[in-house]
Amino acid sequence: MERRKLIGIGIGAGLALLPAWWALNQVTSEPEGDWHTDTAPLERAFPLLGPLTDAKWVSSRDGDDRGLPSPELVISGLARLAPGKLAELTAAHTFVSEGPSGDFSSWFEKPLGGQGPQDPQWIRSHELDRDGTGGSTSLWFDRRSDTVRFRARNPYGQ
Repeated sequence: MERRKLIGIGIGAGLALLPAWWALNQVTSEPEGDWHTDTAPLERAFPLLGPLTDAKWVSSRDGDDRGLPSPELVISGLARLAPGKLAELTAAHTFVSEGPSGDFSSWFEKPLGGQGPQDPQWIRSHELDRDGTGGSTSLWFDRRSDTVRFRARNPYGQ
């Protein structure tokens, strides 16, 4: 009889904690979407951009559904620059009005489709893009939202 009472109390306590666990899990879960939100890898790949406040990005090595492993790492996405950073960059480099050729269209970029600022007015500095042995980087900036859109092949020199 005492054992049944203890089991009942244990089950009752577990059920009482379940809603609290579920609520905590919802708060700490990643937002909907199949993308990364951590900024540290991007700050390492693009040190000139400085600290980033938030990001949504994907990698060609995530969930490789092509069936063939890619020898190259490509990262693509959007990030928000710290306040004042874009003004600093535009004062130091030459920019032109130029946007990416389209929405995120590669097989691994599909989760990012439709993401980003509304009606962006993209600008680009070819001085900030990198194209060298084994890698390339393209950066587009939206002045109104302090957003940078990026696509980089082998951003860490791999």
